[in-house]
Amino acid sequence: MRKRLALVTTEPTAADLAAIDTEWPLIAAELDVLDAEITLINAEDHGGPTALDWRRLRRAESRVTRAAAEVAARTTGPDRAA
Repeated sequence: MRKRLALVTTEPTAADLAAIDTEWPLIAAELDVLDAEITLINAEDHGGPTALDWRRLRRAESRVTRAAAEVAARTTGPDRAA
């Protein structure tokens, strides 16, 4: 038996949109990692990934680490408990 999904009629609140805006650099960095991983997978069909492909992945992973630290610092400031 298939379950039916409920129709969502509410829109995101200003707080929801602000949270997305705060996390957007991290989301974009994670998309860069995904793109680099897809490039590595597709490179298998063309002789394997190059050193540049691996470098791109490492840089994207570094961006995720930096963005995650920045988001964590913003959301757990000195006035908030971790």
